[in-house]
Amino acid sequence: MENKNSVVVVLLVVLIGIVAGVGLLIGINNAVGVALSPLYAKIAQIESTQKSIENKLNAQGSGNSSDSLAAIQRDLAQLSQRVNAGNGQQPQQPPSEDMNKVYAIDPGVSSIIGRKDAPVTIVEFSDFQCPFCARFYPVVKDVLAAYPDQVRLIVKNFPLPFHPNARPAAKLAMAANEQGKFQGMMEALLANGGDVSDAKVKQYAKDLGLDYNKLMADYKNKDAQWEKQIQDDTQLATSVDVRGTPTFYLNGRKTNARDIASYKAEIDAILAGKK
Repeated sequence: MENKNSVVVVLLVVLIGIVAGVGLLIGINNAVGVALSPLYAKIAQIESTQKSIENKLNAQGSGNSSDSLAAIQRDLAQLSQRVNAGNGQQPQQPPSEDMNKVYAIDPGVSSIIGRKDAPVTIVEFSDFQCPFCARFYPVVKDVLAAYPDQVRLIVKNFPLPFHPNARPAAKLAMAANEQGKFQGMMEALLANGGDVSDAKVKQYAKDLGLDYNKLMADYKNKDAQWEKQIQDDTQLATSVDVRGTPTFYLNGRKTNARDIASYKAEIDAILAGKK
């Protein structure tokens, strides 16, 4: 009988331990939930602002791009104020930029679109999954068409960490460059949100007249080479104060030009020796 009582006592102790452990886990879970609730709120704010931005871009159509950019900037500023207010902090603005500063940007092994000896160079730090890169690339393409002998484009990679397809998309474009189709692949990726699914890649290869087997062999077998190029571009981006994508430079100076008229004004000033 004494042995049975001992067993019961042991079982009760174990049961109490289990209940206490479960209670502790529930308490931890609740504490984590409370701690993360401000983060969930911020995520919701960000998602709401992102949706607003996407709606503005989709609705822009033939509207003025500078007006759209101003509206987007207001959305982002308001989001920053709400997030910082939730932390009991004053909104912090990024330090102002010196738009006259000339950065040394080595073309390196990056792809060049246009005449190699063109007197005006546009450098773009791009992310092929970035909707803003997709939005403003056609403007740059129009600039190249308007200045076929005077302007060239150098594309640098700056894949953002929250765009999972950006890095493989950059590598796919570099693999396509082995067959002389970097620009075509870049445009296909931008038009499709950086989609690198098997079906899409096969379609890109078909549309561009690429040897699909060679494309995939170069993509896989030269991964270390592509990775180094991306890392080099990313380090360069840091040194020239890239803050997001797309970031454009005209002969080493950052530019806020996002429409054909603004680009023409700056390029004409450079060609006239005024800038």
